[in-house]
Amino acid sequence: MAAQTEESDTARDQTKAEQDVDQVRQRATRDQQRLDSGAVTSPKDLENLQREIASLAKRQGDLEDVVLEVMERRESAQERVAELTERVTSVQSKIDDATARRDAAVEQIDGEVATVTKEREVVAASIPADLLKLYDKLRGQQGGVGAAKLYARSCQGCRQELAITELAEIRKAAPDTVVRCENCRRILVRTSESGL
Repeated sequence: MAAQTEESDTARDQTKAEQDVDQVRQRATRDQQRLDSGAVTSPKDLENLQREIASLAKRQGDLEDVVLEVMERRESAQERVAELTERVTSVQSKIDDATARRDAAVEQIDGEVATVTKEREVVAASIPADLLKLYDKLRGQQGGVGAAKLYARSCQGCRQELAITELAEIRKAAPDTVVRCENCRRILVRTSESGL
């Protein structure tokens, strides 16, 4: 925005400087025509007219230098605007790409959530209500994980190895008995890899 403002300001300055040059040029042309026409006969008026034409030529040269300086500033500002516009376009392209990837990932995650939610409803229907209630309570207390796998004598929820006495009690428990970790209180899921 600042570069565009600078470019438009220098464009305005250039237009004004060019108009100043045109005015001086037109006045010098008029004076030269008066001088060439022979309408001015007085030597003093002729001398004044020649002095004014010389003064206007110097003024025109000075103004043309100003125009060139303003044109250089404007060209520099235009290059800066072009560079920044290109950078903005590049960044916007990256933003658009990242947004598209994010939206695709969100859509995929939403699909997975819907699938897992349906699967959970099917599994939850086959679990006793009191066990499901305990699981949901633990899940709320333990950051979304209410049950953990017992793997190689360690709870995969809290990553703590169970005490020998605790493992002995779990070995003695019936397969359908709900056992819990003494450390994190999660429900322990026993498998062939539990190390019992």
